[in-house]
Parts: sequence; C-alpha cells; structure tokens
Amino acid sequence: MTSVALIVLDTLRKDAFDRHFQWLPGTNFENAYAPSHYTVPSHASLFTGLYPSETGTNANSHQFTPPNPPLARRLQIEGLETHAFSANVQISRQFGWDQGFDRYSGSWNSKHANATDDIFEWNAFIREHRDEGPQRYVKAFWSCLSGECDTIPSLKHGLEIKYRTHTVSDSGAQEALSYVRGTDFADDAFLFMNLMEAHGPYRPPEEYRTVEFDEMPGFAESVQEEPIDQTDAETIRQAYDDSVRYLSEKYEDIFAELRDEFDYVITLADHGENLGENGIWGHGLGLYPELTHVPLSIWGMGGRKTRAETVSLIDVHRTILEMVGVNDDRHESRGRDLRSPVDHEPQLTEYLGLNMWREQKLEAAEKADEFATYDRELYGIATADNYYGYEDFDERFVESGTTTLESPRDRMEELVDDLTRRENADEIDVSDSVMESLEDLGYA
Repeated sequence: MTSVALIVLDTLRKDAFDRHFQWLPGTNFENAYAPSHYTVPSHASLFTGLYPSETGTNANSHQFTPPNPPLARRLQIEGLETHAFSANVQISRQFGWDQGFDRYSGSWNSKHANATDDIFEWNAFIREHRDEGPQRYVKAFWSCLSGECDTIPSLKHGLEIKYRTHTVSDSGAQEALSYVRGTDFADDAFLFMNLMEAHGPYRPPEEYRTVEFDEMPGFAESVQEEPIDQTDAETIRQAYDDSVRYLSEKYEDIFAELRDEFDYVITLADHGENLGENGIWGHGLGLYPELTHVPLSIWGMGGRKTRAETVSLIDVHRTILEMVGVNDDRHESRGRDLRSPVDHEPQLTEYLGLNMWREQKLEAAEKADEFATYDRELYGIATADNYYGYEDFDERFVESGTTTLESPRDRMEELVDDLTRRENADEIDVSDSVMESLEDLGYA
C-alpha cells in the first residue's frame, strides 16, 4: 500500500503562499478552489468528496455527520493506520471529526475539544472568579484536585495553559513538529493535520513580529459603514504576513520530516482570508476570490511542476483513495484523481449563511437587519482560463478572467440544481472552554 499525509494550512491565502512557500517542492495547482469560504464546510468536502450542502455539515451545522463513511474510515477499513493532529477547535472530537482515526490529538488550544478525559475547565473557573485576585488560582487548583475531573490530565493541561500564556506564541506548529518526530508511523499510514499559524489573531512569536496592534478586525468591522483607517489596515495586513512567514519556516521543518515518512504529502489551505478587500475582513462572509482561490500542492508525483487545470479541494478525496488503491465508485465522490491531467470542468463554490455562533450573537443583540443581509445562500463558479464569477451580498454577479462558457452564471445554477442537499445535523452543547476558544478565533 501507500502512505499519505494531508496537511491543511488553515486560512492561508494563495498570494501569501506564493510569496513565502517557494521552497515547497511538488506539483503546484495554480487554479485550485475551496468549495466554501470557511473551515467547517471545506473540511467536510475534503473528507467526503462532496459539496458542503451535500454533507449536512456547514457554517450552520458544525457537527460532522457525513452521509457515507468519511475518508479516514475508508482508509482504516482498508488497513491503513490513521493519525490526526488538529490545532483547530472546530475540527476536533467535540464535533465528530475523529471518525475513522486510530489516534486523534491536537495542540494546547484544542485540548478540551479533543480530550477523551474529563479535563477541568481552568479558563472558565478563573474567568468566573476574576474579581478575587491571585487567590482565584489557588481556588482553581483546589477545585481541580477535589472535583470529579480526571486529575492528572487536568493538572497537565493547566500547566500547558500557563506555559502558552506566559512564554509561547504559537498556535500549535511546534507541537505538530514534535508529534511527527515522536510518532512511529506504519508503512501504510494516513496522517491529517490542521495548522493554525495563518489564522487570526495574527500573533506569531515575538521574533517574527514587525508590527503590533490591539485587535484584529472581523465581522463587526466588515459590516460597519466606517472603514478602518488605512494605517491600521496596513498594520493588520503586515501582521498576517508575519504569521505566514512564521508558518512557512515552521512547516519547512515539518515537511522535511513528512517526506521521510510518507509517499505523498498533500499541502493545501481550506480557505483564504479577506484583508480589507471590498471592506471585508476575515473569512466569515461571502465567496470573494481572496477566500476561495487557495494553494494546493502534491509532493510525491515526481519533480517540481505547475499545473493550470481548474480543480477543487473536492478532488483531494478521490485522489487520496486512488493513491492507496481504493476504488470509490460506490460512494459517489464528485472528485477526480489529480495524479493525472484532468479536464477544465467548472467547479462550484458555496456560501451557506452565517456561522451558527455569529447567528446566535446577532439574534441576542436583536440585529435582524444584519442577520437578514448576511444569512443567505450565495454561489460561485470557477472555470478554465482563471475565470471566477460569484454572487455578492448586493445581488450582483462579479466576474474576473475569461471563459469559453456562453453564460457561466447559467452553468453555475445548473450545478446548484444538481446538488443532492442534506439536512443539517442537530447541534451539541459545547463546554465553556471550547466556546472561549471559538471566541478567541473570532467565530463567536
């Protein structure tokens, strides 16, 4: 059999990839598109080979309940040893993403979401007793010892939180490197990793910071009428670039380990990031090309190459199955095997509304107008010759590039009509610590 590593560099823009990842060997797909603007739906497509609306997992439903056995389960059934390391709290055991993995772990900031132990809620306790001064730490320690949690894992996690808060500014890449170096992978193995260094709040280790800022803009700044000051905007963009530069250097070390262990290493971004284009910040709104045009590189197919076909992250699912010799006919994956040239088939992108955490905040604030404006379905289409057209919130169809299609919008609507939609799964309650992590990342 064959061993494959799938590495998601969360929130990495294509232009930032081109600037900082020139060292990365392999086949680079210049016209790769994410099926959505957001972490959850894009990962659902990676693991199923379907569009987000067909998986039942999207911005409004974070619980991963795929209609067919997901990628890791398929590989596990075929006898591969399956591993996962996720620094993203949204892609965690909490939401069902561990299906099919023999081992599923994560970094300090996703510890609660990936824990199999009952870990004490340190951050929630300390926040609740913040008015009690240093004494609250003693109370937290005693509550941990005397409570019903699993004591040893809880104490270890408390030390990890303190260590991270006071000495390290890393979203998990260093832990990911240690994970790879410390794991004895089988000859037939699959590894999935999600690294968060390019994701907000754009705070790499101090030696990589060339600018400082108070708070990164997000949803509120995107929908307000007053634009962000140009100087502040440039500072935020530079902070993002500093973060990507750090990610690149750290991933170079990780990649060096992976290429010694795996036959194929697939590197991609699940989506990009808006940095003030069209007045939008972050990746919570719309189908702008800054969000959907993503890097995709496959090492293990011989030499350094560049390919121009229009492809989708949906293709990664079938590509991995074919790499390890698994036929996917009975599971109706929409993807194609990217190891060989593929036709320039139009690829769809989907925006299925505001994420559920943002929806709850707007409803609580009684901001019905903002909710109605942004909680809607939008679609886009990517075709040959670097063409991309997409619907925006002003009900326009925005186009760039050229296409041989007579009416790309009509073709897009045909693709939308062909979708086999699946109902959203019921949501689950999340712990205070998981919610805090979601808030830190700007999701809630």
